[in-house]
Amino acid sequence: MEVKTSLLDNMIGVGDMVLLEPLNEDSFIENLRNRFDHNEIYTYIGSVVISMNPYRSLPIYTPQKVEEYRNRNFYELSPHIYALADEAYRSLRDQDKDQCILITGESGAGKTEASKLVMSYVAAVCGKGQEVNKVKEQLLQSNPVLEAFGNAKTMRNDNSSRFGKYMDIEFDFKGDPLGGVISNYLLEKSRVCKQPRGERNFHIFYQLLSGASDDTLMKLKLDRDFSKYNYLSLDSANVNGLDDAASFRTVRNAMQIVGFMEAEVQSVLELVAAVLKLGNIEFKPESRINGFDESRVKDKNDLKEMCELLGIEQSVLERAFSYRTVEAKMEKMSTTLNVAQAYYARDALAKNLYSRLFSWLVTRINESIKAQAKTRHKVMGVLDIYGFEIFEDNSFEQFIINYCNEKLQQIFIELTLREEQEEYIREDIEWTNIEYFNNAVICDLIENNQNGILAMLDEECLRPGTVTDDTFLDKLNTICAEHQHFESRLSKNSKFLTDHSLPHSCFRIQHYAGKVLYRVEGFVDKNNDLLYRDLSQAMYKATHSLMRQLFPEGNPAKVNLKRPPTAGFQFKASVGVLMKNLQTKNPNYIRCIKPNDKKVAHIFTDSLVCHQVRYLGLMENVRVRRAGYAFRQPYESCLERYKMLCKKTWPQWRGPTRDGVEVLLTDCSVPSEEFAYGRSKIFIRNPRTLFTLEERRRACLEDLATLIQKIYRGWKSRTHFLLLKKSQVVVAAWYRRYAQQNKYQKIKSATLVMQSFIRGWKARNILRQLKYEKRCKEAVTTIAAYWHGTQVRREYRKFFRANAGKKIYDFTIQRIMQKYFLGLKTTTMSPMDNTWPTQPYGFLEGAHTELRRIFHLWRCKKYRGQFTEEKKSVYEEKLEASEIFKDKKALYPSSVSQPFKGDYLEIQKNPKYQKLNGAVEEKVLLADLVNKINRANGKGSPRLFLLTKSNFVLADQKTGQVKASVPLPDLASVSVSTQSDGFFALKLKEGSASASKGDFLLSSEHLIEIITKLHRIGTTAADRDQINIDISDEFLVQFKQDKVCVKFIQGGPKNGNSAACKRKNNRLLEVSVPSP
Repeated sequence: MEVKTSLLDNMIGVGDMVLLEPLNEDSFIENLRNRFDHNEIYTYIGSVVISMNPYRSLPIYTPQKVEEYRNRNFYELSPHIYALADEAYRSLRDQDKDQCILITGESGAGKTEASKLVMSYVAAVCGKGQEVNKVKEQLLQSNPVLEAFGNAKTMRNDNSSRFGKYMDIEFDFKGDPLGGVISNYLLEKSRVCKQPRGERNFHIFYQLLSGASDDTLMKLKLDRDFSKYNYLSLDSANVNGLDDAASFRTVRNAMQIVGFMEAEVQSVLELVAAVLKLGNIEFKPESRINGFDESRVKDKNDLKEMCELLGIEQSVLERAFSYRTVEAKMEKMSTTLNVAQAYYARDALAKNLYSRLFSWLVTRINESIKAQAKTRHKVMGVLDIYGFEIFEDNSFEQFIINYCNEKLQQIFIELTLREEQEEYIREDIEWTNIEYFNNAVICDLIENNQNGILAMLDEECLRPGTVTDDTFLDKLNTICAEHQHFESRLSKNSKFLTDHSLPHSCFRIQHYAGKVLYRVEGFVDKNNDLLYRDLSQAMYKATHSLMRQLFPEGNPAKVNLKRPPTAGFQFKASVGVLMKNLQTKNPNYIRCIKPNDKKVAHIFTDSLVCHQVRYLGLMENVRVRRAGYAFRQPYESCLERYKMLCKKTWPQWRGPTRDGVEVLLTDCSVPSEEFAYGRSKIFIRNPRTLFTLEERRRACLEDLATLIQKIYRGWKSRTHFLLLKKSQVVVAAWYRRYAQQNKYQKIKSATLVMQSFIRGWKARNILRQLKYEKRCKEAVTTIAAYWHGTQVRREYRKFFRANAGKKIYDFTIQRIMQKYFLGLKTTTMSPMDNTWPTQPYGFLEGAHTELRRIFHLWRCKKYRGQFTEEKKSVYEEKLEASEIFKDKKALYPSSVSQPFKGDYLEIQKNPKYQKLNGAVEEKVLLADLVNKINRANGKGSPRLFLLTKSNFVLADQKTGQVKASVPLPDLASVSVSTQSDGFFALKLKEGSASASKGDFLLSSEHLIEIITKLHRIGTTAADRDQINIDISDEFLVQFKQDKVCVKFIQGGPKNGNSAACKRKNNRLLEVSVPSP
């Protein structure tokens, strides 16, 4: 059975501030402190989640926690950010309602981490699959990229988001993510050029210098030393707990997962390096003839390296830092820039370059993560934006941020009231008008199109003539003097003339979160956010792949003389679009609070928390929520939780749940004005009523627990007694069995002993009788044997002397011959084995020799019987070669061990010789590669030598064309030398048809086999004479008309160990054969 839990179970303090009693600021702060001290960092205000930054890791974000909050009612478990994320996701998936999660709070309160937790929870509970997992991974990995380029270390937060981010995550009808769209707001680009003391520039600069490889830094012309770059603050370059090198690797990996190409990553890093190089450019004044100073670049090395990174001509950028071109209608005028103006232009370029790069990154990420399908999607938006900021020195940035927070507070109050009103109407409860502070008047003071502060700032920026921050303040003092939320010491309102807390160059606005003093210095410049057209055009001329996308206004063909929109105008338009977007979605709120300014755990600063509670309007939120009914709950849950308070509803109510709740509240005597019945919920007006019910439930649960304990103990005792009784019966039965078994074993063992003794006595008597009978038989046999022996000896003695000698001789000879024949068994069956046992006795001489001869013939016959016809033919050829060349030619011994293969060219298989094979009609007995010796120079030409039964053929090695075909009857003799060479001469018969071409002088590695086969063919042929074999170191060869002597000599040829032929004269060829 599933155990039902509730927000009210095991509650530390009050989990929902709506139930806080009494409700005041002190009790509110004390409740937050109490829960924070017990590691309960989440608290509800109705459906709003308050998140305290613990500044340490807590074990409350495990996969088990994700499963615990999955598909559970919002108030079913203790407060957690997962509960809000699950409620938003289920509403989107099941009810088809677009959702938005608004995360607000000041820097360091944990907004970025809260947005990551929401996204990771949604990624964990939505569907699975290869494509879905890829989309989820890309959405999650977009965070490290944006954090690297948009976050920085500040006094309040080591990873502070210096931009506002709104992400729309798109889902299909199943609730699986399809993609997303990211919008960014107001990047703090002034941080690129200057950071307050104790703070850092954006993370990416430090990550690049710390984590990039030496090769990458060399390509980017950078050095790892932070101190070499003016734009990087040195007092806070290294931050405890931040590993910039590891973060850089994480960013590179994340960019790869999101879909950045390697070339795009390199282009982005080049722009980051260019910003660092830009900060090192310094200027010096140079006097001109007209008396004005002109700026000049001091050291051009950094300028040169930056221009190389961006692909800009150095002279173009150097001129843009020294001159400014002003265009008005048809006129164009060039003015010089002094040193201060040059530094302003440099910083403006750096800020614009980095800001536009960041906007390009957001656009590029959107291209990768956007949904591909064109159908309508469900959308969940996550807004992570600056909280309300009140510093000692507040400028234009704080004014814009606080304006955005005013708009968010306005929509928060409107949507919260609308949600309350819709629920009351849905449940048919009478609506009570709720009084609250409407900050629309403050929003109107700032954004009114005619006399709002932003409109007057834009008007002042566009006004011709001298425009300063003071003229802007004068205009404010004139127009806004009577506004109840505007304060200035120079205004016409006399009550602020003596207010010394209000300086002359400042104005103060009473925001919903408190009064904020703004210093007017820099308002006009920051709102203008001008970049000289010369610099834009210089950037557009760069060959870098991104520069034309970042500076489209620099295109000379599209010069626009119209002034670009101001920063305030752009931000106001962006906020307007954001507000319209949020109003179309169901809101979910996370209010982030930081407990202390030291960024350490376990410290809770009351004053700091109280300040944040005030400007976040949390008390106002609770009052709005409690203006009607403080607590509401479905009838089923209410009856399930409190049914034990009434005997009629306990343990099970059989009728409708609403009737059960009515019976329950009537029985508990709850006054009728303290609750109201809706269609599906019970509404309780005062938290005190709810806590009274909880106290009664707790007391009732204790009585029930006592009753359960009593029944359980009784059941346990009875069960134990029955178990003991059953055990006693079992033990007694086993003991009786054991006793009887022991008694039986004793009787059995005694019987066996008696039986063994009796059997032993009988066996000994029988043995004794048998031994006596055996001795008697043995005695009779012995006496009979001796008697028969005596009788035989008497008879034999008569014949012994006449025949004994001959018998002994025959026996001895028989034994000797037997031993001799047994000794012959060790002889092997190999015909090559000449071993034979030695002759043991002289009388065996003739038999010994004859047996050896007969045995050798017999084993030779056995050996020959194993030969196949093919093998016999090979041995016959080997035998014939022996008869021809043995002891006559030095080459013969080396050929004995080599088998006669015949076809060395594989002429039947090789397609190269297919034509040649067709030209030879008979079976080829031998095919080999030979060298035909030329009489002119003694050099050889490779030829194919083919031998059949009727002729031999010489053919070209490459083409296979037949050069000569000679019938064997035309062959008279063959001449070879006695040396180890392979030369042989084929001499033709005089007058034959083939003799006209002359004899053939050839050389081959298989000479022995070739001549043997020629001789064998001549021997076996009946129609021709036998071929003569002439073995001599000097013989004549007929070359057409001339006879040439071929002479063989021993010596070392120059070309190695083979024989070499050399022409000596017209009548002599000399063959040098290596010495053996």
